[in-house]
Amino acid sequence: MNKILPLLILSVFPFLLRAQAPVDTTNVYIDTTGQRDLLDIGTKLFKIRPRRYPKHEQKEVYFSILPLSTNVPGASKALVTSTTAGFYLGPRRTTYLSSVTFAPYFNLKGRYGLPIHSSVWLENNAYNIEGDTRFLVYPEATWGLGGGQPEGQNILVNYDYFRFYQSFLKRITPYLYAGVGYDADYYININTSGPVSLADFTKYPYATSQNDNSFSSGLTFNLLYDSRQNVFNPIPGAYTNIIYRDNTAVLGSDNNSQSVYIDLRKYVSLSNVSLKNQLAFWFYYWTTIGSGTPFLNLPSIGMDPYQRSGRGIEQNRYRGEALAYFETEYRRDITVNGLFGFVVFANLNSASQPNTHQFAYVNPAGGAGLRIKFNKKSGTNICIDYGLSKDYSDITLALGEAF
Repeated sequence: MNKILPLLILSVFPFLLRAQAPVDTTNVYIDTTGQRDLLDIGTKLFKIRPRRYPKHEQKEVYFSILPLSTNVPGASKALVTSTTAGFYLGPRRTTYLSSVTFAPYFNLKGRYGLPIHSSVWLENNAYNIEGDTRFLVYPEATWGLGGGQPEGQNILVNYDYFRFYQSFLKRITPYLYAGVGYDADYYININTSGPVSLADFTKYPYATSQNDNSFSSGLTFNLLYDSRQNVFNPIPGAYTNIIYRDNTAVLGSDNNSQSVYIDLRKYVSLSNVSLKNQLAFWFYYWTTIGSGTPFLNLPSIGMDPYQRSGRGIEQNRYRGEALAYFETEYRRDITVNGLFGFVVFANLNSASQPNTHQFAYVNPAGGAGLRIKFNKKSGTNICIDYGLSKDYSDITLALGEAF
């Protein structure tokens, strides 16, 4: 299978989504009457009397905060403080929930991170502004390119990383947006801990020299279709995001390089009962075009924009000049009041082999998770997931669904 075949298949996928009768989620009002969350329990337990807002007033920001200790992908045990904020910048019946997520973490092995991700919807969904800023200090393992490498065949790579992504999209038709953005990645002092250099281990020529720095800077061209209402806990609808990135020396990039990222998601309700009963599907295809992409910028599992792919698989376990990923999840409430729920999930990924660009290996993983409603107004769940694959398993905790 060469790199162009998935693109040809995906080119018809959005039309298949549009061919189905779409759910008008823009005008869906989520009634939380009778729902329970941890804030309700805390209010009752500590006898807190929340302020009662007049009907014409609406609370503007919904916070969810979760200090926890969990596995950070590729970093073993770590202390994480995850904070999400959901807010509306227009009428709730015609404006999606905007979100900001801040999840700093650190462990005792020299790895820490300060990631901030935002998705802002202006009044009546006229514009969407996406932001992704990160400062990370790594050591992390790499297994080189493609699949088939044994679990123990890896080396530890150290570097500091700064990311700044920003995009601005305008609504073209209901649910459909187009716009431009700017992406910058700066990898500082890339080096390996052992005697083998990254260049010798990977046989890849771009940004793999010992103590190397790498800077990629380019414009993005974005096309978005989004009929979801809430990124924390999507209701039935669909999502398609296509990003073409062009790194160029004109904007300071070390190498001229291009990439395409195509993200497709579909959410299907299985019943109309009060209990949530839903299937969710996620597929993305991420590929470089031509040569020149720095090694650490190549498509790899767990490095999608939200870093939520590959539950049950080590971050960066599979990396290539192209990567295909598919995941499906069944979501179900346990209690009628929505306080508790569960999920069951399975995923597959394949990274292209070096030189041949063939997808020779398929890597599966799966697992299950518990859901506890933290904030019913924003739909934010505490997510506790156990995932496993060949030679690896982990438990992850997060605020908001994986996709």
